[in-house]
Amino acid sequence: MTTVAKQVSIQDFVAELQKFPEAAFRETESIRSFLQNVPVNADSLSPYLTWDRQHYTRNLIDKTALYELVAICWEVGQASSVHNHRDQNCWMAVPIGRLQVENFRVLHQDLEAGRCQLESADTVEMNVTHPCAVDPLEPVHRVLNPRHFNQRAVSLHVYSRPFDTCVVYSPEQGTCGEIRLHYTTEYGKPK
Repeated sequence: MTTVAKQVSIQDFVAELQKFPEAAFRETESIRSFLQNVPVNADSLSPYLTWDRQHYTRNLIDKTALYELVAICWEVGQASSVHNHRDQNCWMAVPIGRLQVENFRVLHQDLEAGRCQLESADTVEMNVTHPCAVDPLEPVHRVLNPRHFNQRAVSLHVYSRPFDTCVVYSPEQGTCGEIRLHYTTEYGKPK
């Protein structure tokens, strides 16, 4: 039986996250442990949650020079593209529902030519008691809310150093390219 740590409001979570020194964002264990031990109360997230039946939404909660905190809302069956994080660390927690993270190994990448070759590495499930950190050595992945989970989900993403572009990959077609990232809402307000 797994016990859940005492949940905190998103405001208290942000206040604690802001106390971490720069060094904590260069490695993965400190923030992963923080996510494990300081779960966010789902009700406190309501100002930051927006839903779209066509595409998951990206909702900025907090942003500093060291990190950005984004709530991503997933309808049943939605998934991200396979992507990287521009050499930044990423941690994910799921205060509502559960999600899968499918990790990939990059065998070859030529961004200028738009070509790549990937192979599947592993798949992990994230839920209320199981946050995860993206492996800095194999950072290419996609997040999915499979239809058979049959429930909406919300993930909290902490990215070390904010970034506004990433590389997306099509393992099936062997292609890759850079895209610009956008927020659906910022600090609880529509863009």
